[in-house]
Amino acid sequence: MAGERPATPPLGVLDLVPVLSGGTAADALADSLDLARRAEELGYVRHWFAEHHLNPGVAGTSPAVLIALAAAATSRIRLGSGALLLGHRTALATVEEFGLIDALHPGRLDLGLGRSGGRPPAGAPAGDADGPGTGGAGGRPAPPARPSGHRAPNGLLIPPAFSYAHLASHPRSVLQQRLLHLPGARSRDYAEQVAEILDLLGDGLRSDEGVTARPVPGTGARVQVWILGSSGGTSAEVAGRHGLPFAANYHVSPAGVLEAAAGYRAAFRPSATLDRPYLTVSADVVVAEDEDRARRLAAGYAPWVHGIRTGEGARPYPAPEEAAALEADWTDRERAVVADRVDTRFVGTPDTVAGQLERLAEATGADELLITTITHRHADRVRSYALLAEEWDRRAAARRRPVGPGAGQESLPS
Repeated sequence: MAGERPATPPLGVLDLVPVLSGGTAADALADSLDLARRAEELGYVRHWFAEHHLNPGVAGTSPAVLIALAAAATSRIRLGSGALLLGHRTALATVEEFGLIDALHPGRLDLGLGRSGGRPPAGAPAGDADGPGTGGAGGRPAPPARPSGHRAPNGLLIPPAFSYAHLASHPRSVLQQRLLHLPGARSRDYAEQVAEILDLLGDGLRSDEGVTARPVPGTGARVQVWILGSSGGTSAEVAGRHGLPFAANYHVSPAGVLEAAAGYRAAFRPSATLDRPYLTVSADVVVAEDEDRARRLAAGYAPWVHGIRTGEGARPYPAPEEAAALEADWTDRERAVVADRVDTRFVGTPDTVAGQLERLAEATGADELLITTITHRHADRVRSYALLAEEWDRRAAARRRPVGPGAGQESLPS
């Protein structure tokens, strides 16, 4: 990961394992394993699985299980969690799970850690998840925290922040927390958990009494730890302090992406893993051969996000016709609930979307980009990733191509 940022950052995949309207969880799992195989063939550098719970439209409840299945179905692509939610886990269980997978598939795993999934402190807003989160649960959504958004100097849209304060008291959220935690258990401090995970993966964790814990398998595993975050707060600070790579969240919390990137860089200290900050940034993308088709394929996104943000959970991903019927009677307030997510989704032809992704990379200084795509038909989803990879490769090759006499050592400007 050391070295200069490439003019054309590599692309990875963030897979939410969507259940499609009319399909089943088994279909979703088969589709995601097929996508991992195709992503490897297409040259994507990593394939991450998100963690969600109690969402009818998302089957990705256990990133570790999905990673193990995908590792058996692929041979080269890096596989990881985006993110594993530490709020209801222990450091030991995390290292043991990933150590088991690494024992059979050494050197291919990314352990992406997020803060979501825990009980928020009394009076605190429910998590604007550091990482893709649990899919959310909440009551009536609050309006955006800022009256209007803005654009980065290069034109990237930074929309108003969405408030998640309504999530904590919704009955589905309360039930989810009860089911994820043992009675009386409390969530550990996130920074402490990350430090314990790094110790357990390294030389082992030594207690105050002088006992050293070395999980087998686990200690010494070649697992790359990442931190995922949506703001410049705790997660960015923890990633920077430990010299870990960081994933900033444009696709879920676009309002905070520049703050997250800046906070991470400000906190960064060189480590044995990295000598400079290393950042990937997520984006929601749908690519098709023409603009009209791309917009049609993207039509199910608004009602899907609406279910998450109003507390009912992600619905099975609707077909375009279903989406139109669901949105037909929406009020302006209902549209405002999903506006930031819809407005920051990159939809269009390969050329259009690649240009938007280049703008995102420029604005954030991203070393990589993490692409998440959902369509109602799996074939359209795979085609979107294929079209994007082809255009991205074409642009990378063009930048490497000599231009003009005597330009053999030069490349096109980024």
